[in-house]
Amino acid sequence: MRKAKSDTLDFIPQKDIVYNKLLPYADRLDDESNDILSKIKGNLGRAVQLKEIWPGVLFWTRKLSTYMRLYGRKFSKEDHVLFIKLLYELVTIPRLEISMMQGLARLLINLLKKRELLSREDLELPWRPLYELHDRILFSKTEHLGLNWFPNSVESVLKTLVKSCRPYFSESATQEMLDEWRPLLCPFDVTMQRAISYFELFLPTTLPPELHHKGFKLWFDELISLWVSVQNLPSWEVHLVNLFARLANDNIGYIDWDPYIPKIFTRILRSLNLPVGTSQMLVPRYITNAYDISHVVLWVSSLLGGPSKQAQEQLSGLFNSITSFFHPSNHGRWLMKLMKLLQRLPASVVRRLHRERYRKPTWLTPIPDSHKLTEEDITDFVESMMQPVLLAMFSKTGSLDAAQALQNLALMRPELVIPPVLEKTYPALETLTEPHQLTATLSCMIGVARSLVSGGQRFPEGPTHMLPLLMRALPGVDPNDFSKCMITFQFIATFVTLVPLVDCSSALHERTDLTEVEREMCSASAEFEDFVLQFMDRCFALIDSSTLEQTREETETEKMTHLESLVELGLSSTFSTILTQCSLDIFKVALEKVFNFATTNIFETRVAGRMVADMCRAASKCHPAESLKMFVPHCCNAINQIAVNEEVLNEEELDKELLWNLQLLSEVSRVDGDKILPYRSELVQILQLTLHLKCKQGYTLACNLLHHILRSTALIYPTEYCSVPGGFHQPVSDYLPIKDWGRPGDLWNLDIRWHVPSVEETSLAFYLLDLILQPELQRLQRFAQGDQDMSRDDVLQSLTIVQHCLLGAGGLMPPLKGEPIPELVHSMVNLDETTLYTGMEYDESRENYRDAICGVMRQLLHYILEHSEDDTKSLFSIIKIISDLLHFKGSHKHEFDSRWKSFNLVKKSMENRLHGRKQHIRALLIDRVMLQHELRKLTVEGCQYRSIHQELMRDLLRLSTSTYSQVRSRAQNVLFTALGTYNFCCRDLIPHVLEFLNPDNSSVTQQQFKGALYCFLGNHSGVCLANLHDWECIALTWPAIVRSGLSSAMSLEKPSIVRLFDDLADKIHRQYETIGIDFSIPDECSTVAKQLMTAGNPVPVEPVPSEEETQNGLKRQEQKNAEAIEKYKQLIGDLLECLSNRNMPWKFEHIAIGFLSLLLRDDHQLPPPAVLFFVKSLNHDSLYVRKVAISAVAGIMKQIKRPHKKVSVCPSELCGVKELDGIVAGDRADNEWLQYNSSNLPRTQQDWDHCVFVEKTHWGYYCWPRKLMMYAPLEEQPKHNLSREEMTEREQIIFDHFSDPVFINQFIEFLSLEDRKGKDKFSPRRFCLFKGLFRNFSDAFLPVLRPHMERLVADSHESKQRCVAEIISGLIRGCKHWSYLKVESLWELLCPLLRTALSNITIETYADWGTCIATACESRDPRKLHWLFEMLMESPVNGEGGSFVDACRLYVLQGGLAQQEWRVPELLHRLLQYLEPKLTQVYKNVRERIGSVLTYIFMIDVNLPYTQPTTSPRILDFTERILLQLKPLTEGDEEIQNHVIEENEVGEQDERTQAIKLLKTVLKWLIASAGRSFSTAVPEQLRLLPLLFKIAPVENDDSYDELKRDAKTCLSLMSQGLLYTEQIPMVLNALQEIAGSSSWHARYTVLTYLQIMVFYNLFTFMSDQKAVNDVRALVIQLLEDEQLEVREMAATTLSGFLQCNFLSMDAPMQAHFEALCKTSLPKKRKREVGCVVDTIPSADLVRRHAGVLGLSACILSSPYDVPTWMPQLLMDLSAHLNDTQPIEMTVKKTLSNFRRTHHDNWQQHKQQFTDDQLLVLTDLLVSPCYYA
Repeated sequence: MRKAKSDTLDFIPQKDIVYNKLLPYADRLDDESNDILSKIKGNLGRAVQLKEIWPGVLFWTRKLSTYMRLYGRKFSKEDHVLFIKLLYELVTIPRLEISMMQGLARLLINLLKKRELLSREDLELPWRPLYELHDRILFSKTEHLGLNWFPNSVESVLKTLVKSCRPYFSESATQEMLDEWRPLLCPFDVTMQRAISYFELFLPTTLPPELHHKGFKLWFDELISLWVSVQNLPSWEVHLVNLFARLANDNIGYIDWDPYIPKIFTRILRSLNLPVGTSQMLVPRYITNAYDISHVVLWVSSLLGGPSKQAQEQLSGLFNSITSFFHPSNHGRWLMKLMKLLQRLPASVVRRLHRERYRKPTWLTPIPDSHKLTEEDITDFVESMMQPVLLAMFSKTGSLDAAQALQNLALMRPELVIPPVLEKTYPALETLTEPHQLTATLSCMIGVARSLVSGGQRFPEGPTHMLPLLMRALPGVDPNDFSKCMITFQFIATFVTLVPLVDCSSALHERTDLTEVEREMCSASAEFEDFVLQFMDRCFALIDSSTLEQTREETETEKMTHLESLVELGLSSTFSTILTQCSLDIFKVALEKVFNFATTNIFETRVAGRMVADMCRAASKCHPAESLKMFVPHCCNAINQIAVNEEVLNEEELDKELLWNLQLLSEVSRVDGDKILPYRSELVQILQLTLHLKCKQGYTLACNLLHHILRSTALIYPTEYCSVPGGFHQPVSDYLPIKDWGRPGDLWNLDIRWHVPSVEETSLAFYLLDLILQPELQRLQRFAQGDQDMSRDDVLQSLTIVQHCLLGAGGLMPPLKGEPIPELVHSMVNLDETTLYTGMEYDESRENYRDAICGVMRQLLHYILEHSEDDTKSLFSIIKIISDLLHFKGSHKHEFDSRWKSFNLVKKSMENRLHGRKQHIRALLIDRVMLQHELRKLTVEGCQYRSIHQELMRDLLRLSTSTYSQVRSRAQNVLFTALGTYNFCCRDLIPHVLEFLNPDNSSVTQQQFKGALYCFLGNHSGVCLANLHDWECIALTWPAIVRSGLSSAMSLEKPSIVRLFDDLADKIHRQYETIGIDFSIPDECSTVAKQLMTAGNPVPVEPVPSEEETQNGLKRQEQKNAEAIEKYKQLIGDLLECLSNRNMPWKFEHIAIGFLSLLLRDDHQLPPPAVLFFVKSLNHDSLYVRKVAISAVAGIMKQIKRPHKKVSVCPSELCGVKELDGIVAGDRADNEWLQYNSSNLPRTQQDWDHCVFVEKTHWGYYCWPRKLMMYAPLEEQPKHNLSREEMTEREQIIFDHFSDPVFINQFIEFLSLEDRKGKDKFSPRRFCLFKGLFRNFSDAFLPVLRPHMERLVADSHESKQRCVAEIISGLIRGCKHWSYLKVESLWELLCPLLRTALSNITIETYADWGTCIATACESRDPRKLHWLFEMLMESPVNGEGGSFVDACRLYVLQGGLAQQEWRVPELLHRLLQYLEPKLTQVYKNVRERIGSVLTYIFMIDVNLPYTQPTTSPRILDFTERILLQLKPLTEGDEEIQNHVIEENEVGEQDERTQAIKLLKTVLKWLIASAGRSFSTAVPEQLRLLPLLFKIAPVENDDSYDELKRDAKTCLSLMSQGLLYTEQIPMVLNALQEIAGSSSWHARYTVLTYLQIMVFYNLFTFMSDQKAVNDVRALVIQLLEDEQLEVREMAATTLSGFLQCNFLSMDAPMQAHFEALCKTSLPKKRKREVGCVVDTIPSADLVRRHAGVLGLSACILSSPYDVPTWMPQLLMDLSAHLNDTQPIEMTVKKTLSNFRRTHHDNWQQHKQQFTDDQLLVLTDLLVSPCYYA
């Protein structure tokens, strides 16, 4: 079946959609697809060669994507490759408009989606064009200046595009990428994030094994060692993890991960951010930068298997340690992550198994046999996950995640997964009190249904559970509990779909070849009939209790509520599934029963009636002949008997019985058309009788009947959905249905029974139309011509009949006829519509009723609008009819969408991902084929816009601007759909909408005005007329929107109109994307396009364009570009003209200025009038206008900047040092010349000219790029200080204004106003403006600005200070290319200013000055700014102006130095030297600031791979010096108390006080560095650790004590740190030492520290056996501590370690505790008088208590289950219930906790105990009676 050339195709298709072969007209599709494909190839190729990107290329690429939606990849491999190459060339055209790029990229992604179809031999794509595209858009240099507007979605489209192209990058790509991005790897810089994310995105990982040395081997060691050594989760670590996950998944078996596995799992565990211990501090970046679960899952599932089995051990460890978090009683923000892990991991393992065992081999590297998952691996994996999954079933987030996990686990090991779920399900079905338990277990059972029913070798007894489950689920059909009812319906439907309900019990006597299980199934199947009947009784009860009379008051609405409609849906679909799967015998009994129920009662037609009618419809659909025989005669008789009396027909309120029978008849007639034919005369008679009833409810039901009869005779649809083709009607001796339980449908033998309309049926349909529709149309036409009077009700009745005829027979009517509208757009290629065959041959000889209806409706519409516009109901009906006339061919888009959605849901819930290959159940496959048919009917691609459409759209526009808002809104929705359907019709409609906004048109009403605005606004999904990506349209609409402000209908008093304009402006701003003005197509594309036209079958008919045509195309392209620029200028001119109108209301002025600001671009300068306008607007009265103008002028500065020349330099020549081999990062000989060196600063003109400045901070840190781009010498750069004559017009405008003192006065005045008090911040926009001014005009404006700057600096108001800070930062950054003399004089001016500013700094302004200096220093060579640094380094902490000014100065200095990162070691050393004596600062704010500054000073001292020791200050030396000063505190053994009085006391304080002050600052430093540095200096911190333990007291005392609180924070942060393997022994030694301290507080804190540290480094600890033993020894030692609190904490710690399986409860440990418990206590002596205390030797008591605590810890470590050793320990413990305190207390607490945690599942837990033990336990747990 696969891959064979079919007779009609001349090529082997890549991969077509198989469902097409099952359509009833499948034989015609090959010709059709060939025809379409050859047109696409021909026209797309021509369009590219004729250089017509729009409309040609875009039109035909859209056709290509539709083609793929309809036929899949039905083209030859040759064509496939050419399509990809062509689109790749198009997507990477540099100046391509962004929205076009996105559309083409989406198509390219789709072409590349199935990578198994094309191997690396077939296709190779270059990576650099994609990188340049990515870089240009995502790291755009002009976007922040408003010169480029990108859509939000562009990022994800580009990323997906790179992912899709990645497998086809060349083999040399990896090395090229490393050369390109390695130089960016500077961990202190933002480029690090950029480089790593590029690596994650671009590096290819699917190279074949023989090329691995050109692939990942080039970078794996380097990046993995970087990952292993980073400790504090920087934002780029996530990208590394994603890269490793992908690498592991693509190369299973080729990389040895074993050395890294403990580290991987430790980091995964940390990334879940689970709460541990009591007072845990969260580091915010741990949450924001946590790993992405989907990648974690991929990585883990790729590590499983292989010879070492290490990953599975760690995974089991991971689940063991987090299992208790899944218990439903635990809840927190971490829960979502855990559930996601649970749900995704099994799915990922199933995917891997499928790939190893079932997937067809492709060109991708197969997994070597040694690393495939073995049966044992799978079993271990499933077992390790079962416990958490079973707990998660009842989670608070719902049971869905657990159900999906179970579905996938059951595919692998049903025998391990299903029994425990059944154990939970049976009791849940019995209980009445816990509905949540029922819904949870049922939804999990639905997940495992297929594995259960199909049994198989692994779980043969599965099917025997099926009937008991079904029978017990029946009580769930409960009218009082909605969610229970729905899940029960779903449960029953799922199981019944999989199983034929046939009574096979007779086979027991007839067949002898049955297995035991099969015999059991056969005898059970006798109960099916019983089940069906009981189910029906339940449904009848449900229906009885939901009739309208029961559920509503009289006055309430009669419509169904949302819940009722869901129940109705659930009921009808479940019942219909049951009947489909029944044998004929059971069906007949059921039919009888439902018939009796329906005909012996009379139901109201709104709620209960609908449900009953649905059940009857289900019956008649399954076996139409049998059912119709009963229902039709009955209903017809009943209706006829009542309707004998004439007056019935004219009653307003009809008889209930008549309505009910009519409803019943209309539903049962929805069956296979040829089964209706025998009853045609009865049905036609009923129709004639009832269609003209007076009662609206009555005639609507009759219309439904008409609609259903027409539909069933006119459409193509499958007639049965049984799970086995052909049904179950053979005798049991030939065919045994139980063999088909859970059997998937066979795609190649689906044997669909299609209903295709026969001649008789079509003639019946046309007979009905002639009989019923014709007269109605004639009546309406006479009414519309004024020849006949009709009441409104009559008109509505006629319209309803017309509408239902159209709905029923729409598929039979050919589309509307009309002439195409010519010349809406000019194109050199053919833009015809494609018509698809959908099984309908239209009969041209008959009247086309679509045209007829259309004509009458238009007449009627005009008549109603003229004479009775308030007849809104008729207008609604006409709008609906127009919509169907335009689009309806037998199915509606929204119904199709919801069916597609539900199809996907059902598919997901029942699919078998393990075996794959479309093993779905048959009903689902049939449904999918039907959806394919509907899709073909709904595909309207590139519809031609004809005159008839034009007329209907004008009508819709008229309705959209009519008087009543409801009519308007409905008409608008239809209009929007139509606008999206017909090619280029928007251009035709826009002028008509604009007429309503034209201020010269005085006849416009407010309703018309609003309607027109809504037409522009569009709906959320469709086209927005105001914002089409096309110059012609925008040039019309934008000025019109602004001019409408002058219209007489516009009133700003009406809030609705104001809101409309706000929404409109807002939508345009949100949706606008820069429109291209350069539509050129480069020649490379044409060569590929030419190949496409000449290669491969089918060969296009269209000829390759001649030389002449190509020349013509080139001319047109140039002309088009010129036109675009003209339109652009014209639009700006129009907007400026509107703005010059004095009468324009302010609102519209703002809108116009907003539009203008969108029109700035980076490839074309703004016309001078607009430049003048924006510069003048800088001093506008309105704040909004000033803000827009500031951004715009900053953008204009960028536009008119003269480019600076760059030359490429070879770095090794610059420094004169030869490049080193291998990677060496950090401070080296060849980057020393970059660093700041005060003895070698450029202080003269000559030095300055010879100094090579490298502005970007990251260059040279990790390695040098091959070619470094540097600025050419000054004399080659554009001339500075131009005279006015040399300037361009735009420069002159700016020059004139900014040289004008009056203008500047006003401007600075506005800039130094407050905007929102307390909320203002340093504004980057203003900074960009000033930077641009000083960059483009050098120091021309300094003389005018200088007096203002001097004045502002002296004024301490925050807005004045902020303004001068913005100017100064702009100045410093803008002087990048000034000559030395100018720079020098600049600094002579700036240094005094800055000194003044820093001495006037206040709490409000220090942040702004910090930003100012940081911004000024960003990306600048420090040697250029030496004046600034030297000035800032002048004694920052000198006490002048108080402690606050000191802290601020430090903050500002830190801002500047931090930007310089690793290039200023000398300054950092000087600063440290200066700060060290001042570390004993008294003031808290200065301490905090110094702590932060120290972090930045030591930031450069990192412990990363390949990195040289830094020349910047090092933590080690600093710690040594600190410890010396802290000696007074380390020597004694007393606890450190904070007894420093915060005042500057006179005289020198003692050493100890000084040391405590120092310690406070050191704490601030440790806290600050926890979140910021890359690697933690563990050895150095350990030396400070003992001090922290001396401070931190246990009790949370209320008195705020900074020292204690900081110490506590510090310990919490340090204990969470990530440790390297070699650091663990060091930490444990330090802790053991402290555990021997005399302060019990310290010993207590050791335990809390240990808990967090072990959990956060769990697997690293567990991989080191000695460490585990040391921890255990330490805890057991502290269990016997003399201090009670320490003992109890040790017990808690031990219990935690046991619970997360870090320690295990082994025999020696148990024996040790039991022995301790037996320590005997001496007898109580008689008390001597006056002696209060019992004189028990405390050592014995302590040991005995330690034993009891140990046992208690073991018991509490299993809160949710009862391991085998637990009963014995409880007995041991109970013996101590009457010991002395504190033992008695411990025992009681333990028992009450045991009771609390085991109470929920006590029934299960009881089983673990013997009867004697239970007696003892019951005595213990039941509290003694108070009165005994």
